[in-house]
Amino acid sequence: MKREESVLNQFETSVRRLHLLLALANFAVGLGAFVVIGVLSPVAASFQITPSEAGWLMTIYAITYAISSPFLVAITGSKDRAYVLFAGLILLILGSTLAIFSPDFSVLLVARVFMAIGSGVVTPVASAIGAASVNPEHRGRALATVFGGLTMAQAFGIPAGAWIGYAFGWRFTFGVVALLAFVCLVILYKSIQRGIVAQPNSLSTLKEVVLSPRLTIAVFFIVLFMGGIFTFYTYLTPFLEIRYGIQKIGVTSILLIFGLGAIFGNKLGGFLTDKIGAVRTLVMVCTAQIVILPVLTLVQMPLYAIGILIFVWSVFGWSSQVAQQARLTALDSKRAPVLLALHSASIYVGTSLGALVGGKVIHLTGYSSLGMVASGIVVISLLLLAGSQTKNESSQPVI
Repeated sequence: MKREESVLNQFETSVRRLHLLLALANFAVGLGAFVVIGVLSPVAASFQITPSEAGWLMTIYAITYAISSPFLVAITGSKDRAYVLFAGLILLILGSTLAIFSPDFSVLLVARVFMAIGSGVVTPVASAIGAASVNPEHRGRALATVFGGLTMAQAFGIPAGAWIGYAFGWRFTFGVVALLAFVCLVILYKSIQRGIVAQPNSLSTLKEVVLSPRLTIAVFFIVLFMGGIFTFYTYLTPFLEIRYGIQKIGVTSILLIFGLGAIFGNKLGGFLTDKIGAVRTLVMVCTAQIVILPVLTLVQMPLYAIGILIFVWSVFGWSSQVAQQARLTALDSKRAPVLLALHSASIYVGTSLGALVGGKVIHLTGYSSLGMVASGIVVISLLLLAGSQTKNESSQPVI
């Protein structure tokens, strides 16, 4: 009996270590993706372009990721997941290294394309490995750990990127990404098990998912949900500067508060998914967003109150990721790798959509309307959630 318990404990420890390593890989991916937001001004000054033109570094990344990720995951479906993961990290390293030595802005854009292609492989493959390593009843917490690396990078990448970029130069920022990805590659190469093969997928699998209205609607939910969040979050810094008159230190503090909320929300999402189910969790976070977003921009409140509310907003915003991944995996386990790739791509589509909508809203009506518009987008995402329910999920009422 003691020997069996010892073997079981060793296995559980090994699985937890695997999840943490995959989370580290996702942290490198997330840092590479979002760190540019904090260094747009230094990049613009370096190449003598406007900050809005420098914003193409994020746009080209999002577009490349959204297009390449589902395609690459589909065509590598029968390959060893470990080697696919290694290939993605190598591309991320190459892209980051090219960015360091970019002689002009066009080369830097090419570097971002390589980074996006590599990242588009790493994140869905890491999620698929994490989900496959545990029993279904523990899948939520496993995904929370694996996806937690990306959440932490998204939460802290912007302030960290700004600090590194202004202190040492924007090229140093990409050097940090390359170094971190290299460390991940070395550790994973030495420790991760070989022969991990997911359910075979192909381009025909991708086609089947895209042509399935139920699965397409289920995936598209996160596009609108993230679109609602980033309609406001993209412009949080100028909103705080204009509304509350705070400067760099104050803004950075609020961004860090948002980051802490994201980390807590990711863990809470995993816990709630395992306890009450993915659908109920998603309904809860949608409802919270619908209520909180208008308050953030319409109600004038003390700075400490806005800090508390932003923390709560972040918690419920990032509680969605694990629940959505677990739900997609449960909807069609055979096509889970492709669904998770589409989910990852949808995050970036949503952030781009939110930035575009938010910019238009500010131009037409000002910052005060951002919350109402963002809330309306989340309402639509909740309706999509209801529309993509299955019979097995019908016991978890959406509305």
